[in-house]
Amino acid sequence: MSDGLPPDPVPTEDLRTTEVDLGGLVNVLATHLYSTPLVALRELVQNAHDSHTRRLLEDPDGGHRPLIRVRADAVRRTVGIEDTGAGLTEPEIHAYLATVGTGYTRMLRELTGNQELIGAFGLGFLSAFSVADEVTVTTTSHREPLLGHRYRSFGGEQYSVERVPARPAPGTLVELALKTEHAHLADENALREVLGRYCVLLPIPVYVGDDEQPVNAVPVPWRQAVDGDPYAARMRFAGAFGRRFEPLTAFPVQPVEGGSDAVGLLWVQDGGTYGSSDNRDLAVYLRGMLLAEDARDLLPSWAGFIGGVVESSRLTPTASREDLQRDEHYRALQQALTDAVVEGLYETARLRPAVWRRILARHGQDLLGAALCDDRLFTLLADDVPVPTSQGDLTAGALRAAGGGAVHVALGSGGGFEEMLYRAMQVPIARGDRYAVLPFLRRYAALRDCRIVELGSENGNRELFRDPERPLPAEETAWLTGALADPGEQLVPARFDPPGLPLVLVPDREAELKARIEDDQADARIPSAALRLARAFTARSGGEVRARLYLNLACPAVQDLLTAYRGGHTGSATAAGLLRSLKVIMAAASAGSAGSAGSGSGGGDLGGALAGIGTAVSALTAAVPAGLGTVPDSPGELGEPGGPGDPGGLRDRG
Repeated sequence: MSDGLPPDPVPTEDLRTTEVDLGGLVNVLATHLYSTPLVALRELVQNAHDSHTRRLLEDPDGGHRPLIRVRADAVRRTVGIEDTGAGLTEPEIHAYLATVGTGYTRMLRELTGNQELIGAFGLGFLSAFSVADEVTVTTTSHREPLLGHRYRSFGGEQYSVERVPARPAPGTLVELALKTEHAHLADENALREVLGRYCVLLPIPVYVGDDEQPVNAVPVPWRQAVDGDPYAARMRFAGAFGRRFEPLTAFPVQPVEGGSDAVGLLWVQDGGTYGSSDNRDLAVYLRGMLLAEDARDLLPSWAGFIGGVVESSRLTPTASREDLQRDEHYRALQQALTDAVVEGLYETARLRPAVWRRILARHGQDLLGAALCDDRLFTLLADDVPVPTSQGDLTAGALRAAGGGAVHVALGSGGGFEEMLYRAMQVPIARGDRYAVLPFLRRYAALRDCRIVELGSENGNRELFRDPERPLPAEETAWLTGALADPGEQLVPARFDPPGLPLVLVPDREAELKARIEDDQADARIPSAALRLARAFTARSGGEVRARLYLNLACPAVQDLLTAYRGGHTGSATAAGLLRSLKVIMAAASAGSAGSAGSGSGGGDLGGALAGIGTAVSALTAAVPAGLGTVPDSPGELGEPGGPGDPGGLRDRG
């Protein structure tokens, strides 16, 4: 072995045979291989189906009428699965029914190449022992129509076979004496529900009890010609099969040359989705029998609103036949389904505009993310998909038009100063904190060659809050800072719209993030790897400046305040206090609309701000000392600052 050579062969006399604990193996296979005891019904119906297929292969001119009938007896606590298929001879009972891992079906498929045969592992019959204490099989082979045999086993470890009178016609009856905990299966209504889903695509009719209508009588639109509108037939099937949501539209899955052989139907579900919610619902059938009821991973991760049914002959099941092996056929089907969803959405937008509008309204949030995952979808959705904004859902084009050729998006968590500011400007802003909004609009702006203003970012704020025409002297900036700003706020002289708005308090988003990351509870809330990355990102922020107070030098009120201060007017401090109170009230309103009182710096004490307004009003309406003239009764009597109508040098006396 040290030279990489294979070991020398072991002498024959030293070889030993591996012992098998048959009882333990049967227990593992029958009790632990399957996730639900309902699989036993599927496996036994599947065996009945394969028995019919075998008979058609071996006796094509026999003229037998294929059917499967399942009966339940609640009093006796039994379930019986009966077929008119090939039946079994006594040697076949020993060779296949009573031998774990040996399946006649698999051998027959390998010999004939017939893809309608379902069985593969020779394990399905064992599933009967997961629900039954005793299993009895009464069978007559089409090769020996005058002989009957009965197999009986308790627990699957030991069995007996006896000769019995032949059945009236070839075929097999499997009877399950149910365990106490599975007695609920002996209910024909429950059987109709289970088998109606397991067997809906099975080509052989499956009846329950004495029903005259099989449980799989639903027309399958991709298998047979339908009367009338094919789209209506697809919608009927989707409505009958969909478990949770009404279908909004349905489109076909078709084979792909050199790729997937799958056929079926996909539909858009009328079920709420947002961001991380995932309502993908895909059932996969292998040769007509349900194999995987929740095969959502075959659908694209962004398609949380899609449901569907597909069937294939190439997919490879796991031993339990409840899942699929992730092989090249699986991957080919994944790609085929992605293409089918994209093509189906294109078809809906082109042919059914009313349905398309409903889909956009119902799944706009998911479609924003989907557009970022597939270039074809971005082309389809760029001008149609709704974007959440401060003025409701708008398309990116409408957002651009309302913004004067620019798309405005807030980086904060909804509301806040941005919404207040843009409400005053009557310009909608997109909610950049919502799922996929910001990257979608960035890509849209690049596609349409338009500006994007990201409020809360350094570049976005620079575009929004322009530099003043002339910088303020340091002494005036210092006085305004002391009069208007609270600790943690930085005063920034600027010009912005609307001119009637004197100031805006803008939170520092990086400082907010840093505070959240460094919170005492952060280690418990955030995974350690993500926490390290976040702290590295926020390390550049000192955190001292929690918000910036932009003072609008284009505002007449601010100009009047500065004029009063420069002239030494005694009312300038009162007027500054009034603006400070306005700042606090605006900041509190913005924080409330954002859903958090912690937005920005908080802006100070709201109660104190309200009291400050009262103090300012009292000061401004106080009796005028002798010799100072009278306060005008209305703004219309005011003159220019410092003029005859304004003896105090301030337009409104402070």
